[in-house]
Amino acid sequence: MTRPRDDSPHGGGFPKVLVVGHMPFDRSTGTTITLSNLFHGWPKDRLAQVYTSGAEPSTEVCEEFLQFPPREHYPRPQYLALRMLGWNGTGPVQNMPALAAVRDAADRRSTVASWYTHLVALGDLSPLRLPPRVADWMRQYRPDLVYSMLGSVRLTRLAAHAARLCGVPLVPHFTDDWPATLYGRRELWGVAASRLHAAVRDLIRLAPCGMAISEPMAEEYQRRYGIPFDVFTNSVDADFFAAPPPPVAPERDRPTNLVYVGGLHLGRWRSLLSIAAGAAAISTAATPVRLTVHCPTEDADRYRREFAGYPGVHFGRSLASHEVPAVLAAADILVHVESFAEDTRRYTHYSVSTKIPQYLAAGRPIFGHGPAELASMAYIRSAAPGSWSEHLSRTWSLSSCGSCVSTLPPGGSTQATVGRTRSATTDGSGWRRGSPRYSNGPRDRAPHRPGRGKDCESLRRVDRLCRPVPLPLGRR
Repeated sequence: MTRPRDDSPHGGGFPKVLVVGHMPFDRSTGTTITLSNLFHGWPKDRLAQVYTSGAEPSTEVCEEFLQFPPREHYPRPQYLALRMLGWNGTGPVQNMPALAAVRDAADRRSTVASWYTHLVALGDLSPLRLPPRVADWMRQYRPDLVYSMLGSVRLTRLAAHAARLCGVPLVPHFTDDWPATLYGRRELWGVAASRLHAAVRDLIRLAPCGMAISEPMAEEYQRRYGIPFDVFTNSVDADFFAAPPPPVAPERDRPTNLVYVGGLHLGRWRSLLSIAAGAAAISTAATPVRLTVHCPTEDADRYRREFAGYPGVHFGRSLASHEVPAVLAAADILVHVESFAEDTRRYTHYSVSTKIPQYLAAGRPIFGHGPAELASMAYIRSAAPGSWSEHLSRTWSLSSCGSCVSTLPPGGSTQATVGRTRSATTDGSGWRRGSPRYSNGPRDRAPHRPGRGKDCESLRRVDRLCRPVPLPLGRR
C-alpha cells in the first residue's frame, strides 16, 4: 500500500515535508543554520515542523509549527519529579539547576562527570508520551515524508512515531556520528547504548535512504545501515557573501588578525588555545598577531579565563547570522579547529563544520588545526590544495609560521587555505609546500543558492527514492 501523492501545480512537484527536531527553524546554531539553508526556497505551504525546545521559531523558511515541549512528552510521575528538582518544564532537562550544578562540577571531577552522563542518559531513555493533540496535528498535515536530524534517543523515537503515525517514509540526516559515540562510556551500565542502537535500527527500517554531512560519512553509513546515503553539507548562498577585498600587505602597526567564528564546545577551545600560544610566540612589536574569537556568549563566559595569559587574544561579540559575512571578509586569516581528544575525534570523525562552507565562500585564507583523519580537515584540504598565496606569505613568513606551528600538538593536521585554489600544510614539525594546482574539489561547488539548484534537485532525488517504497504500516 502506498499513500496518494499531491503533485498539484501549487506544490510544483515538491513533497510535503514534516521536519521533526529539537530546535525550530532559525539561525542561532550551526544545526539550525544548516537546516534553514537546506530548505531555503522550499514552498512554505509544503513544509511544517514539530520541535521540542522552548526557542522562538523564525518564519523565514517555514510558517507552520507545533511546539511539543518536554512537559508533554515525559510521563506524569517523571515530569513531577523533575519539577521538584527545579526544572522549569520548558527548557532542556540538563539545564535545570540540579543537573547544571552536577555538570559544572563534572568539568573538574571525573567521578562527577560519570554520574552526570548517567543522569542525562536516564532522561533520554525514559518513555516518550505522544499526546492526542500532537498526533492529530501530524495526521492533519498529511506529509509525504518525515525528515529529521535526530541527535538523541528521544528524537529518534519521536521521528519514528511521526512516520508511522502518518504512514510515510522517514529520511534521517546525520551530521555527527552520535549513534556510535553518544553512550560510549557504558552509561547506565550499557543499557543506554543498547537502547540507542535499537532505536536507530528501528528508524532505519522506516528509511529508504538517508542524508549525511560528508562523503566519508555517507560511505560509512551506507555500509553500516545498508541503505543509500546522499551528501548534504551546509549550503551557502554565494550572493550572501560580498566579494573579498584584494589581498594587501598589512600595515606595520596593524596586527595580523586571525578570526575564529563558532562554538568552543567539543574541546575546540583547547586547540584554539594552542593557536593562541603559537601566535604569542611569533608576535613581536614589528609583526603583531591577534586572535579574535567570536563565539556564543555562554562559551565566552565559560572559557575566557583559559585565555587570560594571552594578551593577543580578543573575545569579540557573539554574532548574529547576518553579521558573519562582513566579519569573515575583513579577516586576514580564518581559523578552524577541532579537538584532539580521542572521544571527541570519534564523534566528529565524519563531520563537516557549518562554518567551513562559510569560510570558503568568504574567500579568505583558512588556518585549520585538528586531527588529519577528520572529514572537516579533509574537506579543507580537498577544497584548495596547492601552495601559499602571495597574501599569506606576506602576512606570515614561512619561518614565522613554522615557529607558530611547532608549538602545536604533534600529529595534527594544519592547513592554510586561500580562496579557491591554494593551501599549505604542516604535520606539526614544520612547513611543507605543495605545488600549485587548481582544485575540482568541494570548494568549486560549495557556494550555491540554497533551496534551488543542487539542494532542491537533491532533496527531490531523496523524495523519489522514498516514493516507490510501500508504507511501513506493519512495523509498529
